[in-house]
Amino acid sequence: MPGTHDIAVWKIWSYVASTEGVARLYGVGGTPVERRVISFHGAETTVDYPPLALAELAVVGRAYRWAMRDDYPDDGRLIAAIKTLPLVADVGLVAVLFFGVRRLAGENAARWATLAYWLNPAVLLDGAMLGYLDATFMLPATGSLVAAAIGWPAAAGALAGAAVATKPQAAIVAPALALAIWSTGHGARGALRGAIAGLAVIAVALLPIVRVGALPNFTQAIGRLGQHDMLSGNACNLWWIVGYIIRAAYSMHDMGAWAAFTAPARILAISRVVEIGYPNPRAIGVALTAIAWLWAVWTTRRTRDIWIASALAAFFVHAYATLSAQVHENHLFGAVVLLALAAAGRRRFAPIFVAVSAILALNLNLFYGVSEDLGYAIPRGVTLVDLSVVIAAANCAALAWHAVVLSRECSTASGSRPASAPASSRAPAARSHWSESCT
Repeated sequence: MPGTHDIAVWKIWSYVASTEGVARLYGVGGTPVERRVISFHGAETTVDYPPLALAELAVVGRAYRWAMRDDYPDDGRLIAAIKTLPLVADVGLVAVLFFGVRRLAGENAARWATLAYWLNPAVLLDGAMLGYLDATFMLPATGSLVAAAIGWPAAAGALAGAAVATKPQAAIVAPALALAIWSTGHGARGALRGAIAGLAVIAVALLPIVRVGALPNFTQAIGRLGQHDMLSGNACNLWWIVGYIIRAAYSMHDMGAWAAFTAPARILAISRVVEIGYPNPRAIGVALTAIAWLWAVWTTRRTRDIWIASALAAFFVHAYATLSAQVHENHLFGAVVLLALAAAGRRRFAPIFVAVSAILALNLNLFYGVSEDLGYAIPRGVTLVDLSVVIAAANCAALAWHAVVLSRECSTASGSRPASAPASSRAPAARSHWSESCT
């Protein structure tokens, strides 16, 4: 299946990285700093992902070239090869969820979490169907939480560093990972060990880039991620609603109110919003997200519970994907993974997990069907007002619901085992001692 247009980018990155290595893909030196353009079969692009993601794609490219006997055909076989990367990461997440949750909460909880992830339509659409690489950074990020719960602060920090070196979005969950490491009884010393290990992994990933003098080029490339000129990149969130209302309000004078508000919603540029006199949405989005994050950290500040730490990390992702500007349609994926982990130990998060999974699955399907050019998308006009706007409103409501449940779980003991409890307490008789409150 063709996936999304991002697959074309992964093809180019994979081919060039497997041919030249990763270090020089961002460009080297230059005044002004060069931003290199790379190409494959006439298609061109630039690089704006961290080096570990490129290294993984390079491995895919080398394996593909070996399988094709030194050829590199650009057809369905290459698409399948590229999609093998998120598929392998999905399998890794299944292993982390099953063995991690089994150690922390027993066999039944582990089976629930594993199947909730593996049989999830949102996961299937995001990875194997559409070909996004979100699972590749969520694998080490989720492993980091589990390692912190088990009591391995250095491993937790190293895995967090690997997640950030794969995709910058992983930095969103860093405060929750730090809280999980701190709260397992290792305190400041454990947090320091985790931070050192994480920074060491990032340093190793950047070392080849530094050696060739491309660090300024890398910094410039990563910085471009924050400069996309769109209120919402097809993400059903607060800014998708704002863009829909602004566009409809300016169109109704020519089209009439009914036609304007029932027209399909489309991406609206941030520059256009500023041009017509509104404040910069980027600044407002940053402020709203920061307020939500600070509230969540304050609410969960005393937790020693891996499930709450997972729900906190999920809330960070959910708040970012809902309240920040220029978010893309797949950026909610991390919340699905982390809510599966949280719900394994605290079942009040299970309905939120279902809701967020449904929102992500519908968001992806509305814009891409089962793959671009193949169709099978739910018609967006079935609700008169564009269905994507309805899903965006549901997502905003789901974030508020997520906040309410997170707060309630932090204020009441709910029969959940502390993260640092010994593995031997998996027995049912020990479950009465698993209670842990955030306060």
